[in-house]
Amino acid sequence: MARHIYPCPLRWSDMDAFGHVNNVVFLRYLEEARIDFMFRLRPRDGSPSFSGGSVVARHEIDYVRPLVHRHEPVIVESWVTRIGAASLTISYEVKDAEGASQVYVRASTVVVPYDLEAGRPRRISAEERSHLQQYLEEADEAALVA
Repeated sequence: MARHIYPCPLRWSDMDAFGHVNNVVFLRYLEEARIDFMFRLRPRDGSPSFSGGSVVARHEIDYVRPLVHRHEPVIVESWVTRIGAASLTISYEVKDAEGASQVYVRASTVVVPYDLEAGRPRRISAEERSHLQQYLEEADEAALVA
């Protein structure tokens, strides 16, 4: 199982009055990583996979420890924990560096593919499913409770 690695820069405006990255900013970090994962990594053969649009149906986020603003980027690791007929769940860890044990945030997002022309959700295509399965790691229920 592969994980998508996205180096995310911290910006001065991300900081709150206490010098920490503001809690809501982490959702933007997840969004940047998700877009990179779903759209920039799609097949390069002109396939329309993942380009039709998607909507976020749910976010779940656990703040593990405060992230003090600094100049070095954080790493956002992304992987898929569930693929349904018309939705998928992407999980994330925001941490210091690839392979580092210092985790600041654990999160997940339920994404629904969306047909922009028809104005409604759509099913995940076979091509999209094949791509997503490269990143599929079944969710460990015990780890989710901890």
